[in-house]
Amino acid sequence: MSFVQAAPSLGNQYRDDAVLRSYLRRVLGAQTLAAIEPDLDALGQFAADAWAAARAHVDEEPALTHWDAWGERVDRIELTRAWSAAAPLAARHGLVAAGHETTHGAAARVHQFALAYLYHCASEFHSCPLAMSDGAATAIKASGNAGLAAHALPHLLSRDPVQHWISGQWMTENTGGSDVSHSETVARLVDGQWRLYGRKWFTSAINAQMTLALARPEGAPPGADGLALFYLEPRDVQGRWQGVTLDRLKHKLGTRELPTAEIHLDGAPARLVAAADHGVRAIAPMLNVTRTWNAVCATATMRRALALAEDYAQRRRAFGKPLAEQPLHRATLANLRAQFEAAFHLTFHVVELLGLAQADKANEAQLDLLRLLTPLAKLWTGKLAVAIASEACECFGGAGYLEDTGIPQLLRDAQVFPIWEGTTNVLALDFLRALRGAGGTQALLDAQAQWHAQIESAELAACARAAAACAAQAAARLQSLAHDRDALEASARDLAFAFAQSLASSLQARHADWALRHDNDGARVAAAQRFAELLPP
Repeated sequence: MSFVQAAPSLGNQYRDDAVLRSYLRRVLGAQTLAAIEPDLDALGQFAADAWAAARAHVDEEPALTHWDAWGERVDRIELTRAWSAAAPLAARHGLVAAGHETTHGAAARVHQFALAYLYHCASEFHSCPLAMSDGAATAIKASGNAGLAAHALPHLLSRDPVQHWISGQWMTENTGGSDVSHSETVARLVDGQWRLYGRKWFTSAINAQMTLALARPEGAPPGADGLALFYLEPRDVQGRWQGVTLDRLKHKLGTRELPTAEIHLDGAPARLVAAADHGVRAIAPMLNVTRTWNAVCATATMRRALALAEDYAQRRRAFGKPLAEQPLHRATLANLRAQFEAAFHLTFHVVELLGLAQADKANEAQLDLLRLLTPLAKLWTGKLAVAIASEACECFGGAGYLEDTGIPQLLRDAQVFPIWEGTTNVLALDFLRALRGAGGTQALLDAQAQWHAQIESAELAACARAAAACAAQAAARLQSLAHDRDALEASARDLAFAFAQSLASSLQARHADWALRHDNDGARVAAAQRFAELLPP
């Protein structure tokens, strides 16, 4: 048999991403874009090179060695090649630092998350500890603990690969994830030093140089308010574990390159981040950050799946012509692209708001919008990434089911997005709480009206009307359920998805209008029109 099917390939993922490039031209000044473009270009090429090399070592996993040859407990972790390559790159390009630097003012977060968007898929989920590091830096800043900030932030925000640290996040115990109120880890003050005792069931990035953990100080009351937030450095300067025993590495559906462990703590030295209570409150500042990372990485996964499927559609012939010329396949890809572009604009609007808030340039309406849109972006993009990755597998037929093509890994890895940093149900309920804090849906509807006011072209005005109708219907349904808490909570997912999609459609149409006027970009218009047709009735 002489036929060999050409595999999909990727070019520079910055230069080839018309959506990202168009968006950055709109939201960044020419001077800022010129300053950051070399890093974007470098990471775009890193993404292409990493994909080309990936098939040689699909789904490598870290290895844990408990004992050395002489019987000493060492709990040594060997990382994958992809992780060893990605870590220094993340430091040099400032994937955490850029979000906290003031060089680009309120655009710092757009700069950072554009980098993260390009880096994510190629990094084999090294983006996960970067998200936790970013969240840890944010929480430490917010804590007011000047001594801890002076000690930890220079490492977390360093661009020097030797000095740069990543952070873990040790919150989850046998009792569960989002509800931490029954956490059993105990903190004891021994000779002026806090020490932690207990078991953590899921510790992501166990190789991290530092971590944040919840524990209950001895004598503290039960419940979430009795927990405190602690800072730990799990190993000493010689690299030996300090009161930490690794029971095993978790064998997961996806994200297998990411070393996640089940551990016991037996006197691990720790420092209080803030007060000796209300530790969950001390975590809160990191949630907007880590959930935004989740949405950005989910969106990056959609983009990767789409890029591969679109490239393959040009290479694969069936029934006499390329898949790209088959009407149904072309329509399928167009639907995927429309959804991805809508998700991109919702996600990066959250990024913009986060940057404004961090730079103290956000007004009250923008702060309310940040609180409302963050759970919406996270929950919708998480579910959409799984759906698009699944469709992408199908676009390859049988090859999309073979591990050594690298395609199934997209789907398995995508499944983490609806789970990490709050499941879809948890985020939907968070959205309802945020609505109560913002006084209802008017903040969303006002923002949507402002976006629509910027649209000039008639064809995109039609998209705006469809989006507004969808949001109004969701708002009316929410109002009708306002006095029935159980019914409201039971409908929380449907309401959250409806608001997420309608607002994403509005943002997508606004950008498409700009792209049409500035770049004569009809592709963005077509995607916005198609997504508006997909909105819930």
